[in-house]
Amino acid sequence: MKQRNRFIFDMLDQDAPDAQRESIYRAGRPVSVHEQALSCVIDIPFIKQEMKNLFLHPAKPEELKKSEMLVRTYGPSIVRLTLHGGVSVASDADNPMFEWDPTLKQEALHSTQTNEGWEFLDSRGKIRMRINTKDESREIWSTLQPEPPQTFDAVVYPDGETSVPFMAYDDFFPTQSESFSLGFVERDGAVNRWVYSLHAKSNEKFVGTGERFSAMNLAGKTYVLENTDGLGVNSRRAYKNVPFYLSSEGYGLLIMTSAHVRLSLSDVSTRAAQAVVEDDDLDLFFIGGKTLERIVYNYRSITGFPRDVPFWSYGTWMSRMSYFSADETRLVVRKMREGGFPCDVIHIDTGWFEKDWKCEWEFSSTRFPYPEAYLKEMEEQGIKISLWQLPCIAKDTKHYATAQKNRYVAPRSEQVALGSNFSEVEFDGNIDFTNPDAVRWYQNLLAQLLKLGVSVIKTDFGEVIEEHAAYYGMPYRTLHNLYCLLYQKAAYEISEQIQGPGEAMIWARAGWIGCQRYPLHWSGDCACSWDGMAGSLRGGLHLGLSGFAFWSHDVPGFQGIPSFMNSRPSNDLYIRWTQMGVFTSHLRYHGTTAREPYEYAEVADLARAWLNLRYALIPYLAAEGRKATQSGYPVVRALIFHHQDDPVCWSIDDQFYCGDAFLVAPVMNSFGLRDVYLPSGQWVDFWTGEVLSGGVWLKHVSNSLALLPVFVKKDSVIPIYPELVQHTGQMEMQKIQELRFDETYTGFQNSLLGSLIQFDEK
Repeated sequence: MKQRNRFIFDMLDQDAPDAQRESIYRAGRPVSVHEQALSCVIDIPFIKQEMKNLFLHPAKPEELKKSEMLVRTYGPSIVRLTLHGGVSVASDADNPMFEWDPTLKQEALHSTQTNEGWEFLDSRGKIRMRINTKDESREIWSTLQPEPPQTFDAVVYPDGETSVPFMAYDDFFPTQSESFSLGFVERDGAVNRWVYSLHAKSNEKFVGTGERFSAMNLAGKTYVLENTDGLGVNSRRAYKNVPFYLSSEGYGLLIMTSAHVRLSLSDVSTRAAQAVVEDDDLDLFFIGGKTLERIVYNYRSITGFPRDVPFWSYGTWMSRMSYFSADETRLVVRKMREGGFPCDVIHIDTGWFEKDWKCEWEFSSTRFPYPEAYLKEMEEQGIKISLWQLPCIAKDTKHYATAQKNRYVAPRSEQVALGSNFSEVEFDGNIDFTNPDAVRWYQNLLAQLLKLGVSVIKTDFGEVIEEHAAYYGMPYRTLHNLYCLLYQKAAYEISEQIQGPGEAMIWARAGWIGCQRYPLHWSGDCACSWDGMAGSLRGGLHLGLSGFAFWSHDVPGFQGIPSFMNSRPSNDLYIRWTQMGVFTSHLRYHGTTAREPYEYAEVADLARAWLNLRYALIPYLAAEGRKATQSGYPVVRALIFHHQDDPVCWSIDDQFYCGDAFLVAPVMNSFGLRDVYLPSGQWVDFWTGEVLSGGVWLKHVSNSLALLPVFVKKDSVIPIYPELVQHTGQMEMQKIQELRFDETYTGFQNSLLGSLIQFDEK
């Protein structure tokens, strides 16, 4: 659809064919407030609008509909505003996106009427919301334009101090609006979608919203939060969308919905952070906390904290699309061990079934005979096995008839073939995870594999479901984005049931509210290019700002350039991406061609050195991972987590913190040059031991292929493993030592790490 640059079209869609069936209602001035149990209720009139000559006018005589806004507070930093437009209202207990922290309780809220409207105070006496109903004094000198209509004018104080005002009067003249502070659109007499607008300051910055491949500051852009196959990491499409963002003004906003959301951050209106929510209800959580970490922590208190991951998962994962036999994986393991490349996981992608891509949740009897013995053999060599699968049933497979007969796959009113992007296999629908019987059936399929000795299930896909299918539990419009949560929840919970807490994990691609509970997620099918590397990191940084603690990516990119299946990554891209991966929470090699380091003979020694450094740092990474499950931090952090008052850091998306201590600046070009920003503080150069003062740019830093800029916070103390190992099973925890970055640290070569690992800088 052509962008029209008018709110009435670009947000309200009044140039769409269905607009003839719709009526627009704009909130007016609240008329009353009353208390209800622990909450306050605001009675709001909504005035019907009519479009004439591309402008919106109040209906004459005014047609009103009333709705009640429920105002609730949870602890000292969360205010919730809810408006219901549907016939029935689901309870929080029935909503799988919620996983309330037991310590987070609704608290009493009281209303007080003032000369200017109403104030809502908590038990601490702090104002948590203010409604303005006072008439502004005017000096009338012209009646050429009518007076502005009454509107919803309010300020929310999520933590009792930070103010988040609604954008009450975003108009040129009364009939030309750039946003509505509050409103809804009816279709065929029923609420179809809500619209709201918050005031955005001229220099306000926004981050988060899921896996955005955009620049760090999202201000000035509009996004449709609608899960889809990203087909790379360099477009507005995203596998993982989360209707939650953080503002440089010190608050976060969670739109609690599974429906599609169009979020415009200082774009359609440069003074408004506004959204259209395609849901019957509008449920907004205003989240404070002073720091970004605390805001994300409070978000997790509502939607769930990430589970911890197994220690071995921090090792190297080796994969390609795909290994096709047990003997092929045996050869990979043998060459990795002979070459001294440490590795803990072999991932088998689409090739472990009898026919490639035809997922039957059973090993091929010809290419993977005796799977139990094979898995035990791999375990004895320190190798865990990860298996690909997807939530689709293909025709002519073992489970097709069962799935159809028992309605494990939702019946479709339109028979559209569902193919993959990489094969000729035709699928006949997604497993319906809204059907409890289908969930149990699916979990039993996974349980058989997990009991054999499989360690990880890759929950690929989940971004797209059939629009014209009759799902058991909810309609398409509210299931589409939620589907991945139900899918990943089912896979994770059966894994945890069999493997135990702390040993279970999945490898997932799609994401929505709550998916952070079930680690871990990777960035999807990135291109083997510098752009693919940069886009992957951007997505990971925004994802970390959206509640996710763990994140990975395909090293050194998934798809070949220019030939999708046949172009091989360059040596320098292979090493540069490996270097970045060493400092991300998880490190997996994967792609359409060979990814094993011994296949890159010219740089294999360098790859080995970096993997050895990775293993030395695993105790540190595991400690930071545990911390991330109990805080608001991710392992891979945007700089603003620690420097939110530094405006420079709000624009940096090519550097990151690895945990608390490391500042990493990946090199993303063939020239070995980049600028590096050192935030405030004292920094130790990881390689030389030089101490530098922050708040400065280091311009045109030159790096040999062997190294990249890495700095450590001065006086940091990190745990390391002081011996070379081939897998984490060889690590003895009592041998872990501490590495101090104080005056005793005089450079990498002079440290314990330098005595273990040599980087050839030729």
